[in-house]
Amino acid sequence: MKSHTQTSKFLSLILRHKPEQIGLQLDQEGWAKIAELIDAAQQHNTFLDDELIQTIVAQNDKKRFQISEDGLKIRAVQGHSTSAVQRQMTALVPPPQLFHGTASRFVDSIQTQGLIAGQRHHVHLSENQETALKVGQRYGKPILFVVNTTQMQRDGFEFFQAENGVWLTAHVPTQYLSLLDQTKTEVFV
Repeated sequence: MKSHTQTSKFLSLILRHKPEQIGLQLDQEGWAKIAELIDAAQQHNTFLDDELIQTIVAQNDKKRFQISEDGLKIRAVQGHSTSAVQRQMTALVPPPQLFHGTASRFVDSIQTQGLIAGQRHHVHLSENQETALKVGQRYGKPILFVVNTTQMQRDGFEFFQAENGVWLTAHVPTQYLSLLDQTKTEVFV
């Protein structure tokens, strides 16, 4: 049997990126019927049952998944790359600044291109430095960028917030980014 971490990674893969890998259909909002997910996973030699799914959703520290109010569907709340999912989200006013954590090896690219969504639908931003640092640590020595969301909004950019608190936007051009010097907690423009 897979560990909860392996099962969570499997759910992320299927519900965010490759539902077709097990023949699963997601609706436009990213929902999959739990019964169909269980059947499709088991047909591809991956054990899932309702209790395991409920446990994974409840224990996921990043709250990546959401169960529908009726308990019949599941979805990833953000991070999608599959074209099948085109969530309709309401634009919100973000805090005056948000943070993006990444590995230091990406600094030059980000300072040239800004933050781009890549394969995903949105750039992911955090409300606090601690969370952004944790994200950045997954890819190597972490660095932090500060995003001037106030100016971005004035210039017409939209922000959305996923159910797990992650802020989303389509792109962050370089003029709205500052590299945070973590040794002095100063911002360098």
